[in-house]
This record gives sequence, structure tokens and C-alpha cells, in this order.
Amino acid sequence: MDRDRILELDRQFVWRPYTSSEDHQTRDDLVLVGAEGARLIDADGTRYLDATSSWWTCNLGYQHPRLIAALVKQAKQLAHVAMAGATHAQAALLAHRLVELAPEGPRGERTLARVFFSDDGSTSVETALKMAFQYWAQNGRPERTRFLALPGAYHGDTLGAMSVGALAEVGRVFRPLLLGINDAPQPKTPNEWEAAFDALIAQLDDEADQIAGVVVEPLVQGAAGMRMYDASQLQRLREACDRVDTFLIADEVFTGIGRTGALWATEKAEVVPDLLCVAKGLSGGLLPFAATLATQRIFDGFRGDGSRALLHGHTFYGNPLGAAVALEVLRVVVDDAVLPQLAPKAEAIARAFERMGAIPGATDPRALGMIGAIDLGHEGYLGRTGWKVHEEAKKRGVLLRPLGDTVYVVPPLTISDADLTTLLDTVEASVRSVL
Repeated sequence: MDRDRILELDRQFVWRPYTSSEDHQTRDDLVLVGAEGARLIDADGTRYLDATSSWWTCNLGYQHPRLIAALVKQAKQLAHVAMAGATHAQAALLAHRLVELAPEGPRGERTLARVFFSDDGSTSVETALKMAFQYWAQNGRPERTRFLALPGAYHGDTLGAMSVGALAEVGRVFRPLLLGINDAPQPKTPNEWEAAFDALIAQLDDEADQIAGVVVEPLVQGAAGMRMYDASQLQRLREACDRVDTFLIADEVFTGIGRTGALWATEKAEVVPDLLCVAKGLSGGLLPFAATLATQRIFDGFRGDGSRALLHGHTFYGNPLGAAVALEVLRVVVDDAVLPQLAPKAEAIARAFERMGAIPGATDPRALGMIGAIDLGHEGYLGRTGWKVHEEAKKRGVLLRPLGDTVYVVPPLTISDADLTTLLDTVEASVRSVL
């Protein structure tokens, strides 16, 4: 099928995510026919370096041979089974491995002990919220029905996840449906982050009897514009949750599986959450797959008759195909020592964005691990300057997806040094061209 026919069918029948109907009908989008490594291939033969790993998911790049082999092997054995009254090897092995690799505290302690599977980041967060809520409901604290979160938070697009978010551009229209509203202004500087955590911890102390948990994106708020805060703030929040005995929920959907330079962002802060949500990078970009890790304490709070079971599930819970790929992702990242090789790449990203920070009109260059970002205006998520840079970079063979006026890169962890240099040089040249 040729490019024009694909676009014709797409415009007639598909409803695209985060795309206005007008844009869908008029924009000349890519028509992708292949991918390999860090590159996507358009139907016209153009090859593009992907600076965003397909919404932060393809941490090992495209068509990784070991992931493809794991998927094919599992497809020949067992493609799907409902995990109610049944189990299978891949789910059991993956749960074991995730617990083995769970974040360690400052004394080497690991308390995350159980794994609940789902299909994407939003549902992994929904699962954590339900776990915390039902735990308190049936373990002597039914008044604990609310959750706290940071300003500027984004935790997914399902209603529960949106209720603990605070990205107005995404959630404003749905406010009548949400369980709660977080209106705190988004911090932009380290001093403002300290004040934001001060306010969050003060509210937690004052309202502890009502709080079922506190949800955070550890160290980096992704969709809010790659906003970064110091590990000491996360440590303070962990101490506050311990003080009032409520649950810290770490949304590692974006930051997990190596994105910040460690397997988990919480690890960099030597913080162990009570619930940890992981998706995106865990899936290898092959199939929808996610998990929520919980402490043994939380799991034990669901003992008893059937009425005390976690009343939540998913048709494709622990899908054998997704589990087999996720297990292979962990083998590649950990066993093949991908993480120790990231330091020079992370340094290159940091240097490139520091240079961009000197361009007149560019502000707040920042980097952490395999993340680099810079602001090109003050219009936030709905700004257009970043999209002008996107167009310039596309002409030069690099695909960006800016967050409004924030231009960022989150390339595959396995990107070659040569491709990373090309990507960063192209982004810098595109920013200079626009500004």
C-alpha cells in the first residue's frame, strides 16, 4: 500500500491521540514502515533519528534482536492465558526478577516483595491507588481516602491517575469527573521545589488521618516539561510518610529501567517506596505491559476471605508475550551492563544542553542521565516555539516531540555514540535556527 493510500485511510477512520480533528485532517504526518536501532523509516525512504524513544518507551531502541526472539519464542508456546486460577512461567520469573532488582534503601534493604501486572502506565498507577485505598479501608483506617501529589504532576490519562495529576492542559476539561483537584503552581527553580515540598509535607502532617498515600514522579516530572528536583527532597518526603505511617507511591513509568542512569530513579535517592509503578521501558516498546510493586505489608493487608481480595484486575494481566519481553528487557539492561555504559552518553547530553543554554532566548538547561531539556519561551505546554524547533529538526533528520516550549531528548539507552552526537548537534542547530 502506498503512502497516500495509508494517509487517506488514516484520516478517514483513525482517531489519533493528542491530536485535534483539524490537525489530523491537514497535517502531513509521517507514514512509518520500519525501524531499527534509534531510527524510524518513513514510507518515502527517509530515516529519522528518534529523540524521544516513541513516548519514552523504546529504551533499547527498535527491533532489538533479543526482544524480538523472546517474543517469537513465547508466541510459539503460549500467547495468552487468564491469570485467574492459573499462572505461567514468564509471569512467575518476571515477578521474581523485579523483586530481586527492586530499589534498595541506604542500608541495602529491599521491602518491595509482590508484583501486580497490568497493561500501561496509567493502569499501573490506578492499581497502586486502589491498593492503598483498599488497604486502609479494611485495616482500621477507613477515613484515609485521599491522595497527595506534587504540583505539575502527570500520572496518566485514566480518571484515577488524572485525579492525582496537576497538568491543567491535559486534565482541565475532565475536572467534573475527577476525584480531587491539585491546583498548586508548578515549580521552576530549585528554591521553588523546596517550597513545594515544604507545602506538601506540611499538608501531609496536618491531614495525615485522611491521606492514603502520596504519589510522586521521582526526581523528574516528565510531561510537565522535564522538571527536575534534588534527591534530598524525595528523601524528606520518604521520612514524612514514615512519620505519619502512610504510603509513598513512586511513579517510575518514565524514570524506571535506566532512564536516569540508574535502574530506578528512587535508587539514586536511596529511597524505597511502598508502591512502585513501572511500564514504558519495561515493555521494550513491543507490547503494552506494566507492573505495580508492593511491600509485603500491603499484600498481607488483603488476607482473609474473598471480600478482602484486591478487587481489581485486567484481561491481559501478566500476558505471557509481554512478560517474556519484559523479562528479556531486564536481562539486556542488567546482564549486558547497559547502565554502566551510560555515563559518557549522559555527560554528552548534559554538555550539549549547557551549550544550548547560552543561546539568547533559551533558558534553564537541565539534564539527568539520559534526559536533556531546555525552555524556549514562557507559554508552557501550549507554547509553539518548541514545535518550530521540531519542524527544523525534522528537516535535518531528527524527530522531536516537544512539550510546548520545552525541547527535550530521551534517546534509547543503547544509541551509538555517533548517532547521539548527530542527534545533539541537530537539536542544537535547530534551536539556534529558530531563536
